[in-house]
Amino acid sequence: MTDERQPSSPRLSEPKAVLGRLAELARQAAPRSWVPYSGQPAAVVVLLSDGSYVPGVRVENASYPLTIPPLLNAVTTATALGRTDIAAIAGSAPLAPSEIVYATELPDVELHYVSDEALIEAGADLLPQPGEVLSPLIAWDATDPAAPVRAAAEVAGTARPHESNFPVGCVIELEPGRGIPGTNVEHADWTRILCAERNALGTAISYGFQPPFTLYLSCPDAPDATPCGACRQVLVELAPDAHVVMDRGKRAPETLDARSLLPGFFSGSALRPD
Repeated sequence: MTDERQPSSPRLSEPKAVLGRLAELARQAAPRSWVPYSGQPAAVVVLLSDGSYVPGVRVENASYPLTIPPLLNAVTTATALGRTDIAAIAGSAPLAPSEIVYATELPDVELHYVSDEALIEAGADLLPQPGEVLSPLIAWDATDPAAPVRAAAEVAGTARPHESNFPVGCVIELEPGRGIPGTNVEHADWTRILCAERNALGTAISYGFQPPFTLYLSCPDAPDATPCGACRQVLVELAPDAHVVMDRGKRAPETLDARSLLPGFFSGSALRPD
Protein backbone atom coordinates (compact mmCIF):
# COMPACT_ATOMS: atom_id res chain seq x y z
CA MET A 1 0.00 0.00 0.00
CA THR A 2 1.32 3.45 -0.90
CA ASP A 3 0.04 6.98 -0.48
CA GLU A 4 -0.10 10.00 -2.77
CA ARG A 5 0.89 12.71 -0.33
CA GLN A 6 3.87 14.91 -1.14
CA PRO A 7 5.30 16.87 1.82
CA SER A 8 7.00 20.18 1.13
CA SER A 9 9.12 22.76 2.96
CA PRO A 10 6.77 25.59 3.96
CA ARG A 11 7.30 29.31 4.07
CA LEU A 12 6.37 30.94 7.36
CA SER A 13 4.10 33.93 7.90
CA GLU A 14 2.37 35.87 10.64
CA PRO A 15 -0.56 33.98 12.17
CA LYS A 16 -3.13 36.63 11.22
CA ALA A 17 -2.42 36.28 7.50
CA VAL A 18 -2.30 32.49 7.66
CA LEU A 19 -5.56 32.23 9.60
CA GLY A 20 -7.23 34.55 7.12
CA ARG A 21 -6.21 32.30 4.26
CA LEU A 22 -7.35 29.19 6.14
CA ALA A 23 -10.74 30.76 6.79
CA GLU A 24 -11.03 31.47 3.06
CA LEU A 25 -10.19 27.84 2.26
CA ALA A 26 -12.78 26.70 4.79
CA ARG A 27 -15.43 28.87 3.15
CA GLN A 28 -14.54 27.33 -0.20
CA ALA A 29 -14.97 23.83 1.24
CA ALA A 30 -18.23 24.53 3.06
CA PRO A 31 -20.52 23.99 0.03
CA ARG A 32 -19.47 20.33 0.02
CA SER A 33 -21.25 19.87 3.37
CA TRP A 34 -24.10 17.37 3.61
CA VAL A 35 -26.72 19.45 5.42
CA PRO A 36 -30.19 18.37 4.23
CA TYR A 37 -31.76 19.02 7.65
CA SER A 38 -30.30 22.33 8.85
CA GLY A 39 -29.36 23.83 5.49
CA GLN A 40 -26.33 25.38 7.23
CA PRO A 41 -23.05 24.30 5.60
CA ALA A 42 -19.86 24.64 7.61
CA ALA A 43 -16.25 23.62 7.18
CA VAL A 44 -12.96 23.61 9.03
CA VAL A 45 -9.45 23.51 7.62
CA VAL A 46 -6.61 21.92 9.59
CA LEU A 47 -3.16 23.26 8.68
CA LEU A 48 -0.27 20.82 9.03
CA SER A 49 3.36 21.58 9.82
CA ASP A 50 4.50 21.31 6.19
CA GLY A 51 1.86 23.74 4.92
CA SER A 52 -0.50 21.12 3.54
CA TYR A 53 -4.04 21.30 4.80
CA VAL A 54 -7.03 19.05 5.39
CA PRO A 55 -10.66 20.13 4.95
CA GLY A 56 -13.54 18.81 7.00
CA VAL A 57 -17.19 19.60 6.35
CA ARG A 58 -20.36 19.18 8.35
CA VAL A 59 -22.05 15.86 7.59
CA GLU A 60 -25.56 15.61 8.98
CA ASN A 61 -27.60 12.51 9.63
CA ALA A 62 -31.29 11.81 10.05
CA SER A 63 -30.32 10.58 13.50
CA TYR A 64 -29.13 14.02 14.57
CA PRO A 65 -26.64 12.88 17.25
CA LEU A 66 -24.70 11.03 14.54
CA THR A 67 -23.90 14.28 12.73
CA ILE A 68 -20.15 14.67 12.12
CA PRO A 69 -18.97 18.19 13.05
CA PRO A 70 -16.47 19.74 10.61
CA LEU A 71 -13.55 19.86 13.06
CA LEU A 72 -13.95 16.22 14.07
CA ASN A 73 -14.18 15.35 10.38
CA ALA A 74 -10.94 17.17 9.51
CA VAL A 75 -8.93 15.91 12.49
CA THR A 76 -9.92 12.28 11.97
CA THR A 77 -9.16 12.54 8.25
CA ALA A 78 -5.65 13.76 9.05
CA THR A 79 -5.19 11.02 11.65
CA ALA A 80 -6.19 8.27 9.23
CA LEU A 81 -3.60 9.66 6.83
CA GLY A 82 -0.95 9.42 9.54
CA ARG A 83 -0.79 13.16 10.23
CA THR A 84 -1.22 14.62 13.70
CA ASP A 85 1.23 17.54 13.26
CA ILE A 86 -1.41 20.26 13.45
CA ALA A 87 -0.17 23.85 13.25
CA ALA A 88 -3.49 25.70 13.12
CA ILE A 89 -7.24 25.32 12.71
CA ALA A 90 -9.71 27.76 11.18
CA GLY A 91 -13.40 27.54 10.40
CA SER A 92 -15.79 29.02 7.87
CA ALA A 93 -17.87 30.20 10.82
CA PRO A 94 -17.46 30.27 14.60
CA LEU A 95 -16.68 26.86 16.03
CA ALA A 96 -19.10 25.34 18.48
CA PRO A 97 -17.85 25.51 22.09
CA SER A 98 -17.65 21.72 22.12
CA GLU A 99 -15.36 21.82 19.08
CA ILE A 100 -13.03 24.30 20.77
CA VAL A 101 -12.83 22.05 23.83
CA TYR A 102 -12.17 19.06 21.57
CA ALA A 103 -9.33 20.92 19.82
CA THR A 104 -7.65 21.95 23.07
CA GLU A 105 -7.76 18.34 24.30
CA LEU A 106 -6.12 16.72 21.28
CA PRO A 107 -3.40 14.33 22.51
CA ASP A 108 -0.65 15.06 19.98
CA VAL A 109 -0.56 18.86 19.94
CA GLU A 110 -1.23 21.75 22.30
CA LEU A 111 -3.46 24.29 20.60
CA HIS A 112 -4.01 27.86 21.77
CA TYR A 113 -7.38 29.60 21.44
CA VAL A 114 -7.17 32.65 19.18
CA SER A 115 -10.82 33.33 18.46
CA ASP A 116 -14.10 31.48 18.08
CA GLU A 117 -12.98 30.69 14.51
CA ALA A 118 -9.35 29.72 15.03
CA LEU A 119 -6.70 27.99 17.14
CA ILE A 120 -2.94 27.75 16.63
CA GLU A 121 -0.16 25.63 18.05
CA ALA A 122 0.84 26.93 21.46
CA GLY A 123 3.94 29.13 21.36
CA ALA A 124 3.92 29.58 17.59
CA ASP A 125 5.09 33.05 16.51
CA LEU A 126 4.92 32.12 12.83
CA LEU A 127 2.84 29.59 10.94
CA PRO A 128 3.45 27.71 7.69
CA GLN A 129 1.78 29.31 4.71
CA PRO A 130 -1.03 27.10 3.38
CA GLY A 131 0.11 25.18 0.33
CA GLU A 132 -1.65 22.27 -1.33
CA VAL A 133 -4.56 20.29 0.03
CA LEU A 134 -3.40 16.97 1.48
CA SER A 135 -4.36 14.14 -0.83
CA PRO A 136 -6.71 11.72 0.93
CA LEU A 137 -5.81 8.85 -1.37
CA ILE A 138 -3.84 5.68 -0.78
CA ALA A 139 -2.99 3.11 -3.42
CA TRP A 140 -2.69 -0.65 -3.68
CA ASP A 141 -2.17 -3.29 -6.37
CA ALA A 142 -5.18 -3.00 -8.66
CA THR A 143 -4.48 -6.43 -10.14
CA ASP A 144 -4.73 -8.25 -6.78
CA PRO A 145 -8.34 -8.86 -5.61
CA ALA A 146 -7.14 -9.33 -2.02
CA ALA A 147 -5.23 -6.04 -1.92
CA PRO A 148 -8.07 -3.76 -0.74
CA VAL A 149 -8.77 -5.98 2.28
CA ARG A 150 -5.06 -6.00 3.13
CA ALA A 151 -5.02 -2.22 2.77
CA ALA A 152 -7.87 -1.92 5.27
CA ALA A 153 -5.96 -4.14 7.70
CA GLU A 154 -2.86 -1.95 7.31
CA VAL A 155 -4.90 1.21 7.88
CA ALA A 156 -6.01 -0.25 11.22
CA GLY A 157 -2.41 0.32 12.29
CA THR A 158 -3.06 4.08 12.33
CA ALA A 159 -6.06 3.73 14.66
CA ARG A 160 -6.18 5.65 17.93
CA PRO A 161 -8.18 3.20 20.08
CA HIS A 162 -7.21 4.78 23.41
CA GLU A 163 -10.51 3.83 25.03
CA SER A 164 -11.50 0.50 23.45
CA ASN A 165 -8.12 -1.00 22.53
CA PHE A 166 -9.95 -2.21 19.42
CA PRO A 167 -8.29 -1.00 16.19
CA VAL A 168 -10.39 -0.85 13.04
CA GLY A 169 -9.38 0.08 9.52
CA CYS A 170 -11.30 0.59 6.33
CA VAL A 171 -10.80 1.88 2.83
CA ILE A 172 -13.37 3.26 0.43
CA GLU A 173 -12.43 2.14 -3.07
CA LEU A 174 -12.94 4.95 -5.56
CA GLU A 175 -11.46 3.08 -8.51
CA PRO A 176 -9.35 -0.06 -8.87
CA GLY A 177 -6.17 0.43 -6.85
CA ARG A 178 -7.07 3.75 -5.18
CA GLY A 179 -9.18 4.77 -2.24
CA ILE A 180 -9.71 6.70 0.97
CA PRO A 181 -8.63 5.33 4.37
CA GLY A 182 -10.55 5.54 7.61
CA THR A 183 -9.70 4.42 11.11
CA ASN A 184 -11.26 4.72 14.55
CA VAL A 185 -10.07 7.83 16.37
CA GLU A 186 -11.06 7.76 20.03
CA HIS A 187 -11.32 10.36 22.78
CA ALA A 188 -11.77 10.32 26.54
CA ASP A 189 -15.20 11.85 25.92
CA TRP A 190 -16.87 8.95 24.14
CA THR A 191 -19.32 11.26 22.35
CA ARG A 192 -16.35 12.55 20.33
CA ILE A 193 -15.23 9.16 19.05
CA LEU A 194 -15.48 8.50 15.32
CA CYS A 195 -15.44 4.98 13.92
CA ALA A 196 -13.39 3.97 10.90
CA GLU A 197 -16.33 3.72 8.52
CA ARG A 198 -17.68 7.17 9.39
CA ASN A 199 -14.16 8.58 9.28
CA ALA A 200 -13.74 7.42 5.68
CA LEU A 201 -17.24 8.53 4.66
CA GLY A 202 -16.66 11.96 6.19
CA THR A 203 -13.40 12.28 4.28
CA ALA A 204 -15.09 11.30 1.02
CA ILE A 205 -17.78 13.95 1.47
CA SER A 206 -15.22 16.61 2.49
CA TYR A 207 -13.20 16.03 -0.67
CA GLY A 208 -16.22 15.94 -2.96
CA PHE A 209 -16.27 12.24 -3.84
CA GLN A 210 -19.71 10.83 -4.57
CA PRO A 211 -21.18 7.37 -3.91
CA PRO A 212 -21.78 4.58 -4.68
CA PHE A 213 -18.73 3.17 -2.98
CA THR A 214 -17.25 -0.17 -2.09
CA LEU A 215 -16.02 -0.09 1.49
CA TYR A 216 -13.49 -2.64 2.76
CA LEU A 217 -13.47 -3.16 6.53
CA SER A 218 -10.94 -4.92 8.76
CA CYS A 219 -11.09 -5.56 12.51
CA PRO A 220 -7.81 -7.45 13.10
CA ASP A 221 -8.72 -8.48 16.66
CA ALA A 222 -12.25 -9.65 15.80
CA PRO A 223 -12.53 -11.15 12.30
CA ASP A 224 -16.27 -11.77 12.77
CA ALA A 225 -17.05 -8.12 13.55
CA THR A 226 -19.48 -6.03 11.52
CA PRO A 227 -20.15 -2.26 11.44
CA CYS A 228 -21.77 -0.82 14.56
CA GLY A 229 -25.32 0.53 14.43
CA ALA A 230 -24.18 4.15 14.13
CA CYS A 231 -21.98 3.38 11.14
CA ARG A 232 -24.77 1.40 9.50
CA GLN A 233 -27.16 4.35 9.79
CA VAL A 234 -24.63 6.82 8.37
CA LEU A 235 -23.55 4.44 5.62
CA VAL A 236 -27.07 3.65 4.42
CA GLU A 237 -28.00 7.34 4.35
CA LEU A 238 -24.87 8.60 2.59
CA ALA A 239 -24.20 5.62 0.33
CA PRO A 240 -27.27 3.35 0.23
CA ASP A 241 -26.00 1.44 -2.81
CA ALA A 242 -22.56 0.80 -1.35
CA HIS A 243 -21.12 -2.67 -0.88
CA VAL A 244 -19.32 -3.51 2.36
CA VAL A 245 -16.58 -6.14 2.14
CA MET A 246 -15.57 -7.42 5.58
CA ASP A 247 -12.22 -9.02 6.33
CA ARG A 248 -12.78 -12.45 7.85
CA GLY A 249 -9.17 -13.27 8.61
CA LYS A 250 -8.19 -16.67 7.24
CA ARG A 251 -11.61 -17.10 5.66
CA ALA A 252 -12.87 -15.45 2.49
CA PRO A 253 -14.18 -11.89 2.94
CA GLU A 254 -17.92 -11.44 3.41
CA THR A 255 -19.79 -8.91 1.26
CA LEU A 256 -23.09 -7.24 2.13
CA ASP A 257 -24.85 -4.22 0.67
CA ALA A 258 -25.47 -1.18 2.85
CA ARG A 259 -29.25 -1.54 2.90
CA SER A 260 -29.11 -5.13 4.15
CA LEU A 261 -26.96 -4.04 7.09
CA LEU A 262 -29.82 -1.95 8.48
CA PRO A 263 -33.27 -3.05 7.34
CA GLY A 264 -35.94 -0.45 8.01
CA PHE A 265 -33.39 2.32 8.56
CA PHE A 266 -34.62 5.80 9.51
CA SER A 267 -34.62 7.82 6.29
CA GLY A 268 -35.35 11.21 7.82
CA SER A 269 -37.56 12.16 4.87
CA ALA A 270 -40.06 13.88 7.16
CA LEU A 271 -37.26 15.99 8.67
CA ARG A 272 -36.23 17.79 5.50
CA PRO A 273 -36.99 21.52 5.48
CA ASP A 274 -39.73 22.86 3.20
